[in-house]
Amino acid sequence: MNQYISTRGGAAPVSASQAVLAGIAPDGGLFVPQEIPALDLDALRGKSFSEVAQAVCRALLPDFTEAEIAECVTQGYAGKFEGDEVAPVVKVGDRYVLELYHGPTCAFKDVALSLLPRFMSVARHKNGVAEEIVILAATSGDTGSAAIEGFKNVPGTRIIVFYPETGISDVQRAQMVTVDAANVRACAVKGNFDDAQAGVKRIFTHVTPDMLSTPEHGARLSSANSINIGRLVPQVAYYVSCYLTLVEFGEIAMGDKLNFSVPTGNFGDILAGYIAGRMGLPVGRLICASNANDVLTEFFHTGTYNRVRPFHVTASPSMDILVSSNLERLLYFMSDAETTAGLMKQLNETGAYTLSGEMFRQIREQFPAGSCDDAATLATIGDVFRDYGYLMDPHTAVAWRVAEQQPADGNRTVVLSTASPFKFAANVLKAVGEAGEGDGFDQLRQLEACTGWKAPDALAKLEGKPAVQRDAREPQMLDDYVVERVREAKW
Repeated sequence: MNQYISTRGGAAPVSASQAVLAGIAPDGGLFVPQEIPALDLDALRGKSFSEVAQAVCRALLPDFTEAEIAECVTQGYAGKFEGDEVAPVVKVGDRYVLELYHGPTCAFKDVALSLLPRFMSVARHKNGVAEEIVILAATSGDTGSAAIEGFKNVPGTRIIVFYPETGISDVQRAQMVTVDAANVRACAVKGNFDDAQAGVKRIFTHVTPDMLSTPEHGARLSSANSINIGRLVPQVAYYVSCYLTLVEFGEIAMGDKLNFSVPTGNFGDILAGYIAGRMGLPVGRLICASNANDVLTEFFHTGTYNRVRPFHVTASPSMDILVSSNLERLLYFMSDAETTAGLMKQLNETGAYTLSGEMFRQIREQFPAGSCDDAATLATIGDVFRDYGYLMDPHTAVAWRVAEQQPADGNRTVVLSTASPFKFAANVLKAVGEAGEGDGFDQLRQLEACTGWKAPDALAKLEGKPAVQRDAREPQMLDDYVVERVREAKW
């Protein structure tokens, strides 16, 4: 049976369910399948999104039974997404937009985080784990709320989400701090997303189970970020579903290559497209779209990854990231564990590494990259709305603008839309020529009025809800915070 191994080669192989439970490998690497399985695309033609998701998850999580996967997917998606489709495809001009924001928190993270808690529960039972599973997540805005929504009140789990104190929208913050659930904690980090993410990674290597356990109960850590393979697997499904939808619509023929332009920060979303291609999906180019935090654009242009640079707070905050964790998986797929471990050691010690030769040539060929600043992002939102009547959020706009920068290659292009425009009403209002007034919820209503688009109910109903999560810590204190909180009998 296909097992999971560490990108750094210093951990024993584990089953898929064990990889889901662990989140990160003991040597600090990320879990990857020993072999990437093939999909029978013809057998999936005409299937629903849930059926496609089941096929993808069965292939990549081989020690889960067919019945377990079916139950996870059915329970994860049923009644949670607005409309009849989890990931609808919309034609806008001569491109297509894959809308991934129709879930309970109005961001693409919902597609995966509706399933991960169920994968975790099955894996816990399958491996005879009695301890409480404590989920840790760092968020630049959207992962946190989606993880909380997925894990709240799930028996046998607690979840702690760390988010940057500044740089996220009013709506994004409200989605986390207003949740009153017995197993949820949201804690502001007095720094940026990279501080939060580095803190979470440090916790996994420095905090041991005995530090978390008390005579009354035991606990072990896991992750809800895309460093957890259980988060990444469901994301592969929407690339497959999108492709098959366009075949069904007659927009492409089976076998035609399809490009995807992906707003990219932590590299998990675009890596899912790469894995889909390795499974047999006819993926053309995966366009890596960055905002002013253009560390990935520089990497794909020059071969040098250098996180030692100014950090910019932008109109597309979920991409305000300088350390793209999932890039490590791509390095492994393009080389081997020894090479990957060496590059990660360089990154940790110096803040940078450089690729060259055939490895860099192959990466650059598949991942054309570009970036745009806030002015170009807002101009794109305004242009697309005026030209096509289509409203997009700032992250989607980055992917649209970078797609425009690419030379024609004969392939159709899909832009991944990763969040509702109403999550970022202030900047979207500015983009369509309106001066936003009041707080994020006033601006949400203003955006409805001036565009004729309706805000998702999941966002509108947050207005007026009191904040119940008020914890805040310095980045270097996150270890102590987790130990203190987990050892508490009740929250």
